[in-house]
Amino acid sequence: MNDKFSSRAKNALKTAQNIARELEYNYTGTEHLLFGIVSEFSSFASEVILKNKINEEVLRLELARRRKQTLIPLAKISPELKACLEKAAIIASKYQYQFIGTEHFLYGIVDSEPNEAQQILSTLKISPAEIKKNLLSIFENVSKFPEPIVRESPKIQEEMNAGAGALNFFTADLTARAKNGQIDPLIGRKDEVERLISILNRRHKNNPVLIGEPGVGKTAIVEGLALAIREKKVSRSLAGKRILALDLALMVAGSMFRGEFENRLKQVLEEIKDAGDVILFIDELHTLVGAGATAGSLDAANILKPALARGEIRAIGATTFGEYKKHIESDPALERRFQPIHVREPDHTETLEILKGLRPHYERHHEVKISDDALNEAVKLSVRYITDRFLPDKAIDLVDETAAYHKMLHDQKHPGPVRMNIEQDLAELGSKKKQAVLNRNFEQAAAIRSQEGLLMKYQDDLGKKKLPSTGTLEITGPHIAASVARITGIPVSTLLKKDRAQLINLEKKMKTKIVGQDAALAEIASAIRRSRAGISAAVRPFGSFMFLGPSGVGKTLLAKLLAKELFGSEKALVRIDMSELMERHNVARLIGAPAGYVGFEEGGRLTEIVRRRPYSVVLFDEIEKAHTDVFNLLLQILEEGQLTDAAGKTVNFRNTLIIMTSNLGLGAFNKAAAEFGFGQNQKAALDMRKATASVMDAVKSHFRTEFLNRIDKILVFEPLKPDDLKKIARLELENLKLHLRELGINLLVSENVFTYLAETSFDAEQGARKIRKNIQEFVEDLIAKKIIAGKLKSGQIIELTISSSPRRGKKTLEVKISSRVIA
Repeated sequence: MNDKFSSRAKNALKTAQNIARELEYNYTGTEHLLFGIVSEFSSFASEVILKNKINEEVLRLELARRRKQTLIPLAKISPELKACLEKAAIIASKYQYQFIGTEHFLYGIVDSEPNEAQQILSTLKISPAEIKKNLLSIFENVSKFPEPIVRESPKIQEEMNAGAGALNFFTADLTARAKNGQIDPLIGRKDEVERLISILNRRHKNNPVLIGEPGVGKTAIVEGLALAIREKKVSRSLAGKRILALDLALMVAGSMFRGEFENRLKQVLEEIKDAGDVILFIDELHTLVGAGATAGSLDAANILKPALARGEIRAIGATTFGEYKKHIESDPALERRFQPIHVREPDHTETLEILKGLRPHYERHHEVKISDDALNEAVKLSVRYITDRFLPDKAIDLVDETAAYHKMLHDQKHPGPVRMNIEQDLAELGSKKKQAVLNRNFEQAAAIRSQEGLLMKYQDDLGKKKLPSTGTLEITGPHIAASVARITGIPVSTLLKKDRAQLINLEKKMKTKIVGQDAALAEIASAIRRSRAGISAAVRPFGSFMFLGPSGVGKTLLAKLLAKELFGSEKALVRIDMSELMERHNVARLIGAPAGYVGFEEGGRLTEIVRRRPYSVVLFDEIEKAHTDVFNLLLQILEEGQLTDAAGKTVNFRNTLIIMTSNLGLGAFNKAAAEFGFGQNQKAALDMRKATASVMDAVKSHFRTEFLNRIDKILVFEPLKPDDLKKIARLELENLKLHLRELGINLLVSENVFTYLAETSFDAEQGARKIRKNIQEFVEDLIAKKIIAGKLKSGQIIELTISSSPRRGKKTLEVKISSRVIA
């Protein structure tokens, strides 16, 4: 039974024997156990007694006074104490405690036949019945919490029953997992493993800590060491060692009373010292700081420090750079006990080798074949499009998810034999078992648990059966690209090789929507192709442009079109109105308010949008109106491709297209644009060149040189000529045709209508916007009235023509409803 006692319970028994010997008792009885319980400060049972203002000295005097009155034959323990221990074991078992603690000893004392300890309590004006009532209330409340996972695992339950102790309960044996083939092989990382082994072999400060970004393989290095120990590929000093991973969450879970967590951790440390062959692995090392700490007690880090300093245990830690700096470096006493090993992110070649090494394991698990092309695409596309995570983790996840997804689709098309829906049955049994425990019906709960075990075994056996072969499914590069598209929201076409054709035709495609800006479109298409080809700097946004020119020539429309063509939707356009950022304090709107200010939790308008949608076109409208501090932020984006928000989080802009518009020199542009309407093209072109030169001088004087130098291209949009306006009129009326066709109405437009709209809609200050306005006013409004009045119905034809008045010599736009009907 001694194996079942907690460390505090063992200490209480030892103290009971010592006080009996010290006071020259010829036995150890319940009164001595009561003294031992009180001596275990911070234990729950001690708290129950001490709150009645009874301490060790009071009990010592009472024991000394009673010694002369006690005449019991020579025995090791009294019959009353034996009965008390049996009661303690029964109550601990009834409420499914893992160990017998001091609280169960105290319950055994007050629930047994009258004994010396009860008499002492009564003498000191403490009611044994009241203590029993309080203890039962606590036991009842604790039992209503969900059962720990360990009680659901037959294997761990057997270990606990066999007296395996706290070490096996609160840790996972990585060397045993390596023996059972549950650990993937470690590929590469030779330097890190060699340094890990050399630190472990040191005489002092032999506790390495692996520091690196999340997902670079810190835990995999430790698992690789466990595998090497299992395969006897380590030095003699490490041969036969066991690497045990500490489950700190399980250790803290359920430690409701003060001192319970410290007791668990101290017991683990004692067992590590006794074993002598254990290397403790603490993943997420920073969680030690503050873990288990309550008022008047120590946290896990401070409990571990003495053992680490004396060299009683060897530990390997793993954490990230940020957490190490925040939690470990801030505690120099803890930091100096660990030797840092920096784990860098592997490059493309190393990651590819890692994937090739892991490929057989994923092929076997998913029952698929993974091609070399798929592995290469996983590395390349994860680096390019999954920028907030690190290699090799993101590439491995990409391969794993792709294989799982396509195996699911394959199984749906080729279903195997019908299998029972066991999960639903297990869920129902779990609910019934929980209700039985709440009702204190332990026999029913035990019966349900047996049913669960049988059902789980059947599920395991069923899972091992292979489905009939329907041909090997191969995972290829396009499959990986499709997974990236699902994760990021980017169209698959932009990730595949056919994207090359789309990029080559990008300029031609944009010309169908943007009229009269061939030079600007050519510059933009060239810059995007350079970036996608990998020629441009990878750390910068893949394009940054400043648009200048008259109003209404297509600057904003081009930004929307680029969002749709590059990222699949106009919703990928992020528009920031810089006129809202004219004051210095408004800069916080972009990156978030500083800590302590209102709105700090909300984040920045720009940083949050780009973090959620990193593949977007960011449009800074009317850039010249922004405060000068805004340009300091833009310098970071344009040069480094990233921006740090007020919370210290780095936002990646490397997959964005940056567009800035400016109205500098708008008057000069509009004046030059007016010349195009009167057929003086030579003079107009000359005036436009002069206006452009004047505006460029204004741009250079308004913006700092280092800012302008970081922009890929400053593009000047040309004024729209009459022919351009005619093309735009045609585009607008074609869009109207499509909308009317959805209503079953056909629109016929005479050729002279386009010329008329171009001539009547020319306005240097409005550009193409005047055409849209005239079509709405003279065409759409009239058609809408006729539809509402019931004069125009589905199947009818509308004819749009120009009528001339001989008397006035004036042309007008005429809308006629034809008597013809669409067949």
